[in-house]
Amino acid sequence: MKRIFILLVIAMVAAGAFAAENVLIDFTLLTEDVVVGEGDAARPENERTLVDFAEVAGASFTEEERDLMKSSLYIENWEVMLNSSARTARTQANSRIRLATVRDGAVPFGGDPVLGARINFPTEPWNAWALIRPPFEIQAYANRTELAADGSVVEVQGDDIRRGDKFEGGHGVIKNVGVLKQVGLHVFGLNFPHSISVILQDENNVQHEIFMGVLQFDGWRQLIWDNPNYISDVRDRELRTYPLYPQLQPMMKLVGFRIYRDGSHVGGDFITYIRDVSLVYDEARLELEEVIPHDDLWGILDQREEERRRAELRRLGNQQVLRFIERQLQATEDLRDPQE
Repeated sequence: MKRIFILLVIAMVAAGAFAAENVLIDFTLLTEDVVVGEGDAARPENERTLVDFAEVAGASFTEEERDLMKSSLYIENWEVMLNSSARTARTQANSRIRLATVRDGAVPFGGDPVLGARINFPTEPWNAWALIRPPFEIQAYANRTELAADGSVVEVQGDDIRRGDKFEGGHGVIKNVGVLKQVGLHVFGLNFPHSISVILQDENNVQHEIFMGVLQFDGWRQLIWDNPNYISDVRDRELRTYPLYPQLQPMMKLVGFRIYRDGSHVGGDFITYIRDVSLVYDEARLELEEVIPHDDLWGILDQREEERRRAELRRLGNQQVLRFIERQLQATEDLRDPQE
């Protein structure tokens, strides 16, 4: 009897038979809750997702400038990037992200903050797309942080804080993801014939673009993608065992959303709103209590994830420093009399 039970557990682990449902990104969580900077330089940010990239900026900046080198997944920091043939100075300038709030009492989601996107497609009859993306690549292995009283970003301490979980819990990352079964997207349609996809990235940096459907409807709708290759019956699956420690934990993180406009359809301004994305998936491995604490002994995963964290921060920092310099160089004067 004991042998049968052990074989059953092995088969279930190999097949990933334990399904889970989790929210990948929830824009109701990405609102303003802290202010970075002072005076004219002050700007709202989201504390949970705040990242300090000053350490990769070099030594040529003042302390005041380095204090401003912070960014978060606050909704209004998100951006729109048009494909090259659709991107002009006018279309890019008119394509932007705003924090929108659903009217109180509306059904569903009354009073919820959501991501609002305006995309200015060209009016010419050619295909175009626009990528709605976060201000930086979401970090899969970053540790949770908070804003200290002196304005610095410090790691959160506590027995209930897990390493590398900064962007989990609806902030863009889900760990222990095996085979995807479903992807759900709450999106607001305004009867445009454009379509939308969700772009995910796994632990091997492979991107998966999942086509969710057409936005030709009015109001909120949950678009659901069902994996056509998902096998529900464990008996029909190929049962295999996989190496466990010290393999990196499988995960999925959000890269962004892509809006497609067919050349034969209406161009010009397009508006939509996005609330959240959820995943239903097989867990890649069972979260069992280890007989031997492998990583406490060998430290392999901790070292690998620390290297990933540093690499992610370097990529983030280089891009954000260039944007910071560009903002400093940007003209703010206007020849017109402000009283006119």
